[in-house]
Amino acid sequence: MATWTSDEIDRIADTDELRLASLRVDDTLRRPTTMWVVRHGDDLYVRAVNGPTARWFQGTRDRHEAHIDVGGLEKDVSLVDADHAIDDEIDAAYRAKYHRYPPDIVGSVVTPQARATTTRLVPHQSAR
Repeated sequence: MATWTSDEIDRIADTDELRLASLRVDDTLRRPTTMWVVRHGDDLYVRAVNGPTARWFQGTRDRHEAHIDVGGLEKDVSLVDADHAIDDEIDAAYRAKYHRYPPDIVGSVVTPQARATTTRLVPHQSAR
């Protein structure tokens, strides 16, 4: 499996939002959704604020593949369900990165429903 370059992971982690468009079974991209992204070690994670019923999250269940656009960087990625043993650490990463936002907004990404959708972004070897 490919890994992020140090430039890519730093660039993405330093950006507040990314746009993620999941891949349909017919190889077309769904409409992109804007979301927050956090770094944990050498990995990047996203969550669905509305939990497992979120439309964008449901769209990832067929292929577990997507295309991201963040800070001028575009990349095809695999979407890997996260190990929930690190949920508390991912919560802390969200709180630390987005602390300047009101507590109720940051709180929306650390609910049990959002935690259930914690997804690791893994880069593909080549860009779309």
